[in-house]
Amino acid sequence: MIKAVLFDLGETLLSFGKINTSKLFKAGAKLTYDFLRSCGQPVGSFRYYCWRNLIYLRIHYWLSKLTGRDFDTMSLLKKIGTKAGYKLTPQQWQHLAWLWYEPLSKVGTLEPNTAETLNALTKMGLKLGIISNTFITASSLDKHLEQLGILNFFTVRVYSCEFDFRKPDVRIFKVAAERIGETLGNILFVGDQVSRDIKATVRIGMRAVLKAAYTNTGKKTPKGTLKINHLSELPAIIGNINAEKELLE
Repeated sequence: MIKAVLFDLGETLLSFGKINTSKLFKAGAKLTYDFLRSCGQPVGSFRYYCWRNLIYLRIHYWLSKLTGRDFDTMSLLKKIGTKAGYKLTPQQWQHLAWLWYEPLSKVGTLEPNTAETLNALTKMGLKLGIISNTFITASSLDKHLEQLGILNFFTVRVYSCEFDFRKPDVRIFKVAAERIGETLGNILFVGDQVSRDIKATVRIGMRAVLKAAYTNTGKKTPKGTLKINHLSELPAIIGNINAEKELLE
């Protein structure tokens, strides 16, 4: 029986599409630079501020590629800020992290009726959660989900920036399963990445659903993988799976 559903975030719950990272970085740099100046922090010139943050970000990004673990934006910002002499309150650090993410948050959209779909799943008695590979700090992602009106649907949110591992490492799926309180065999995972989401969940005994996205166009999926174009298809699919299990029992 399917008793819980775990979702990937980017290109599954939220659609970002192919983004202009340079444009988004500059927009975030402008927002954060202006905020730090308004707080009286020693930011220097805007050009210097951009280059310093860009270099730190690129170094940590490539290190994450090599190590297989994500960094936390908040920790990186505090590292940069401490060296620069920033003195901020915890709330100001959190707001700074959000301002870096805000331009990207405006790109991320929900497909129509997502809230209604999530509500239908909870009415079926299903527990809902998120597993996401990300270096965006948890408070920023939670704020975005809250703005979209869907945060409260997810009792469990597992972000890789808070761990020493990320998908497809089986440990992150096991952490989510433990937190949501269900065995792996009773969990359905919905994602867009064949290698990180689908193959990994099939390997550890979860039921896998691939959501159509540009990230998986033309890619082969493991046998038995369910495919959807829209999240709104999930209630019927899960209803059919559980109905078949009831008949067999």
